[in-house]
Amino acid sequence: MSETLAQRFESIRQQTLALAKPLSEADMTIQAADFASPGKWHLAHTTWFFEEFFLKQPGLHPQPIAWPDSEAYRFLFNSYYESIGNRQSQSKRGLITRPGLAEILDYRQAVNESVIDILKRGISPEQTEIIEIGLQHEQQHQELFLTDTLYNLAQNPLLPAYEVSLADSKASIDRQAISKQGNAMVRFEGGLKLIGHDGQGFGFDNEYPRHRVFLEPFQLASALITNEDWIAFIQDGGYENPLLWLSDGWKTVQTEGWKMPLYWQHDDGYRCMSLAGQQPISLKAPVCHISFFEADAFARWAGKRLPTEAEWEVAADGQSSIADGNFAESRIYSPQPTAPADNTLIKQMFGDVWEWTASPYIAYPGFRAKPGAVGEYNGKFMNGQYVLRGGSCATPASHIRPSYRNFFYPHQRWQFSGLRLAENVS
Repeated sequence: MSETLAQRFESIRQQTLALAKPLSEADMTIQAADFASPGKWHLAHTTWFFEEFFLKQPGLHPQPIAWPDSEAYRFLFNSYYESIGNRQSQSKRGLITRPGLAEILDYRQAVNESVIDILKRGISPEQTEIIEIGLQHEQQHQELFLTDTLYNLAQNPLLPAYEVSLADSKASIDRQAISKQGNAMVRFEGGLKLIGHDGQGFGFDNEYPRHRVFLEPFQLASALITNEDWIAFIQDGGYENPLLWLSDGWKTVQTEGWKMPLYWQHDDGYRCMSLAGQQPISLKAPVCHISFFEADAFARWAGKRLPTEAEWEVAADGQSSIADGNFAESRIYSPQPTAPADNTLIKQMFGDVWEWTASPYIAYPGFRAKPGAVGEYNGKFMNGQYVLRGGSCATPASHIRPSYRNFFYPHQRWQFSGLRLAENVS
């Protein structure tokens, strides 16, 4: 078991480095907004996590060699763990020009070697749990590395690609776009349903406890909303009609001047900045980089609504395979059109885009945060955010599961976030 865990640790840690390979040190130092951390910071923070929460535990044998600048790194690369101590402000992570990339890579290697040595000698179940949380945490940061890199590069007037070869692979897929995609409503019976993690395999604390919810009968769209659908919303004045928007959403539209999703441009046609550089919009691909406010307004415009997270999870059960999704492993890093399918089945439940739900991010009944600093991981953010489900084209496939709860503020849209419609059964 320990040897297998060591191999998995090494594989996931290596994948983060592979994501950084196309970028220069300058690319990985910039921070274009306080929510978009520099790539170099992600490399250091995920390493600090293992040093802080695993290597510093008492009783490890052999005792790991302390990194010479551990205290400085504790300040620079702590994210939000208040109980650990003071830290660099999130909005100023782009000012960390030193340590340089080479030193951070040396730091990663030193921590990796210490962790792997300990794993091969065997660890306790409690220590195994810390390693597992750290690996899941690393996979979250792999996705953030891509979404933050896209945002940072999009501020460059040259609109450079993260990796030029992505443009060719994306064009190859887009040529297979479906000429007409049905979007039927699939019915689900209501009643008392179980949702939440079933206890098999890893789950974050916010997925627990498994509990019962009562649902009225509902219908869920068989397909995601596409770019073509969204253009119809734009052309019908969707961004100009206050009756479609929540009050805070309309205020944001006015303040930010939103006219279309993030990264879109419109001149002689619609184009979008992507990790492959600026590309023509693929009409049949799922729309993404939209906020909760936009998703909610579109649903109202369409005469539907957003699903609750309980409805989404019930619908996902047995409807779609995670293995069929477009995840980070495809290295396309862009939502793709779906092939025709039986409209009685739900398509693209997993991968491509995170799906906004109507559910606020709050604790499940009986939820308890874990003790200590690790307890700050999820529970303290259960305020003012909304739940998204299903994963995206930037999510590692092994990281997602039907009970996974992602969460962002309703105005945020730099993630690969889209929507699926729902409605009541009359």
